[in-house]
Amino acid sequence: MPMNSLLHAARGEAPVDLLVRNCQVINVLSGEIHPASVGVKNGIIVGFGEYEALQVVDACGRYLCPGLIEGHIHIESTLLDPIRFAQVVAGHGTAVVVCDPHELANVLGLDGIRWLLETTRDLPLDIRCMMPSCVPATHLETSGATITAQDIAAMFKEYPERILGLAEMMNYPGVLYQDPQVMGKLVAAGDRPVDGHAPGLSGFDLNAYILAGPGSDHEACHLDEAREKLRAGMHVMIREGSSEKNLFDLLPLINDFNSQNCSLVTDDRHCDDLLRDGHLDHTIRLAVSRGLSPLRAIQMASINTARYFGLRRRGAVAPGYRADFVLLDDLESFSIFQTYLDGKVIAPASWRPVATDLTVTRSVHLGEIGPSCLKIPAPADGKKVRVIRTVPGQIVTEMDMVEPVIRDGLITADPENDVAKLAVFERHHGSGGVGLGLVRGLGLKSGAIASTVAHDSHNLIVAGVSDSDMLLAVRALADCGGGFVCVRDGWVLNLVPLPLAGLMSDQDPEIIATGLDHLNASARELGCPENINPFMQLSFLSLPVIPRLRLTDKGLVDVQDFAFTPLSE
Repeated sequence: MPMNSLLHAARGEAPVDLLVRNCQVINVLSGEIHPASVGVKNGIIVGFGEYEALQVVDACGRYLCPGLIEGHIHIESTLLDPIRFAQVVAGHGTAVVVCDPHELANVLGLDGIRWLLETTRDLPLDIRCMMPSCVPATHLETSGATITAQDIAAMFKEYPERILGLAEMMNYPGVLYQDPQVMGKLVAAGDRPVDGHAPGLSGFDLNAYILAGPGSDHEACHLDEAREKLRAGMHVMIREGSSEKNLFDLLPLINDFNSQNCSLVTDDRHCDDLLRDGHLDHTIRLAVSRGLSPLRAIQMASINTARYFGLRRRGAVAPGYRADFVLLDDLESFSIFQTYLDGKVIAPASWRPVATDLTVTRSVHLGEIGPSCLKIPAPADGKKVRVIRTVPGQIVTEMDMVEPVIRDGLITADPENDVAKLAVFERHHGSGGVGLGLVRGLGLKSGAIASTVAHDSHNLIVAGVSDSDMLLAVRALADCGGGFVCVRDGWVLNLVPLPLAGLMSDQDPEIIATGLDHLNASARELGCPENINPFMQLSFLSLPVIPRLRLTDKGLVDVQDFAFTPLSE
């Protein structure tokens, strides 16, 4: 846009397009709230003052807040296609989303990333990407694609404005031991931001990891861990998602001197939670309810994130910044009256939803499936077996040693002791590969639950206490192209199809949210407790980069050793 027209408007020599009068500006730059009128020209804020304007909006004393910036989210985990996701979060005051499409990439490779970027190219809500660094995430699983350092360098050139840097480097052992492929990806990032992913990493290993390039971390669950990472120079992203709830534990970290080095993010958030509670606005409300200043919480969800990613002229209300802002009826409750993106009141209903695209459908390819797939031979007499134990509200797991229930020489589920069978089926290449294990914490007393959302390679994961119900659940998801399902006594109780890469729906958010409500109700009938999101919890049981015990299509993984481990002692 011509600079001279903006300068004329800023000096009051030409009318602005929009004047928002009589508002209280939440100024994240000066750290204050002050009365002002705000002028906008060509989607850019030109300044404070009583400008002549083509359109005048009387804010009636409302707060004018900068649009919020999401610094780390997987859009796929909302289960919404990118357009419907944007429609929902824009209504909650989000202006910019920096996403990591590694879920799509692990299923569809570079084609999945391009599909996301092209689909969202002309949206008023600005969606940027970090380039997935771990496709596959590890050698311990089978993904649908492989992305090399050369691919990453090529995508930076193809989308220089849309791809900001290198997404979460989950393979921290590969960094520490200088795996050539991992180091090549870090080199390809150049001076761009590199997001970290290093749960529990400490001491000399943390020093080395940071030295190699990662500048942020969103995996800290405990205060001491977050403080060590902050001291070492990392930008700490405090996460509050559907399963990963770290906000309350980490808020004591924040003080007057370090908050600029912290951001609020959501990472993984289901669409029912988005519709019911909100997006970053929900996180702000939670933080304020625990005593954090509203102004500081908003800084952590706007300007702090913009600065970490090098998003110039974003995340604040000041001359030269893009006119993304929210009018609030109330500050502490973050009650939104109206949202403006690019200087215009949003009209999300007019944003055209994604059409079904063969690029991202028909992604479930299983090998032969039969009862033998789920047979777990009994260990030698007296030997205990390793069981994955979930932790409510967290994605970390623990390892229990349990005496198994044996029938006809095979290990079976033990619902009385909350031990279910767990299986991961390779679903990208039809290889027939399946990993078998046991899990406790899901509370299953009958039936089975299954999902094609299974981080990070997104094979098909199923847990149950009946082999026949587990097989029925697997077949049901194969038939519909992926999704979530609950099965009991040979019947499909509830099914939520996710035909886009087996990760996202092509339906409206309200339909998906209602489907999830029915699905979760069915899971409760099977025994899943109220204090967990059963399908979110299930989806992380195959993630071999988060301690402690995981199951992939290749077998049981002890993440502490970053290696396969036998089921029995």
